[in-house]
Amino acid sequence: MGEVLGRVLVVDDDEVIRQLIAVNLTLEGFEVATATDGADCLDRVLDVMPDVVTLDVMMPCLDGWVTAHRLRTDEATSHIKVVLITARAQDDDRRRGLGIGVDAYLTKPFDPAELIQVVRDLAARARS
Repeated sequence: MGEVLGRVLVVDDDEVIRQLIAVNLTLEGFEVATATDGADCLDRVLDVMPDVVTLDVMMPCLDGWVTAHRLRTDEATSHIKVVLITARAQDDDRRRGLGIGVDAYLTKPFDPAELIQVVRDLAARARS
């Protein structure tokens, strides 16, 4: 087993998608933790201290918008790279994500190879 490429917290309320992302990233050499929604993410993020958070937008409890905003505005987590992954592909949604300060925005259905490349690039930036 090679060097860990980075630590990723995968946040999605859909277990199938959460596991799909986690398995792909694990096979690629990332250390992966998961959370089931935004509230779970915020509860776990300081324990996990990921380089990158992949964040679904439409979730119960706390959605991805609120979660991303809280990650960005908390000094302890503001450095973490955030990738929004969502079925919402409208330009307004992309602008909202960029306004919050997310680092990347992928739409479902996403290409696993594209996701891996985005996470790889962001993790490398986070670790440099």
